[in-house]
Amino acid sequence: SGFLSDFLQTILVGDSGVGKTSLLVQFDQGKFISGSFSATVGIGFTNKVVTVDDVKVKLQIWDTAGQERFRSVTHAYYRDAQALLLLYDITSKVSFDSIRAWLTEINEYAQKDVVIMLLGNKADMSSERVIRTEDGESLAREYGVPFMETSAKTGMNVELAFLAIAKELKQRAVKQLDEPRFQIHDYIESEKRRSNCCTFL
Repeated sequence: SGFLSDFLQTILVGDSGVGKTSLLVQFDQGKFISGSFSATVGIGFTNKVVTVDDVKVKLQIWDTAGQERFRSVTHAYYRDAQALLLLYDITSKVSFDSIRAWLTEINEYAQKDVVIMLLGNKADMSSERVIRTEDGESLAREYGVPFMETSAKTGMNVELAFLAIAKELKQRAVKQLDEPRFQIHDYIESEKRRSNCCTFL
């Protein structure tokens, strides 16, 4: 088993209040801390090592502030990012409508080959849902990015989102000639199908 020496930078972006910090804590510590987060000020990060196909991948996950006044700070971080997790809240139309603006910004500031994933968070709040799963899927298709719904509260798909990104980044870092290219879309779809038998959506 090997170790990728460099930290791979992954950034969480999206409007304030979509659950970026909760998602990160759920992934990092496996727990949901409700209501204890004030809005992230500026930027914070967590280092986490995940094992992908016997290779240890070091993720450095940055949690950015969604508020407008921190945007310029966020732009500076885009440039170094290998991956971006773009979140909206399925109970907030405003956060979903902002996704196009975030994607425009990402295209402007991030590296051309950055891995982008769209996440519809708070999937546990189905009674308050205003954005249908299909809406997320069609937006993701339009931009050619993988998509899944997550719940920082129940942990649904949280680990899968980060693992899919780690897998994609690992594949890029250690390209083996005979290895078929990792398809992040296919991986997510097959994992979602596998887990659907046992998770309630």
